[in-house]
Amino acid sequence: MADVYIDGFLAEAREICARIDKKAVEKMVSLLVKLRKGGGRLFLLGVGGSAANASHAVNDFRKIAGLEAYCPTDNVSELTARINDDGWDSAFAEWLKGSRLSPKDAVLVFSVGGGNEAKNISVNLVNAMRYAKKRGARIIGIVGR
Repeated sequence: MADVYIDGFLAEAREICARIDKKAVEKMVSLLVKLRKGGGRLFLLGVGGSAANASHAVNDFRKIAGLEAYCPTDNVSELTARINDDGWDSAFAEWLKGSRLSPKDAVLVFSVGGGNEAKNISVNLVNAMRYAKKRGARIIGIVGR
């Protein structure tokens, strides 16, 4: 029984890995290298499990890649104050404003759903990306859909 599950899991993992767009990954890596060389900062956003991924990725980008990186969910008191004062939908955009997001910075979004304002899915991420675009920051993402 366990072998069937394990074989199925590994087959699905191989299929997913085969679908990864290598050119897109190369483009993302190139952007991150330029970001580091240019002294830009990386802001990572995610909700739910993606918030946990963003939080842990901050560690890896700082420790392994030498990038200045931050995640709003790492500061619960600031995040919840922003949610209380500004609302959930604008909390990440307001956090980026408070972080003085600039054109030399980048925002990396982790999301299973990808965000959809019309369907009220991860509107906080949509608004944060809208603000990042307005500020001229680069936007990159790892999304499921």
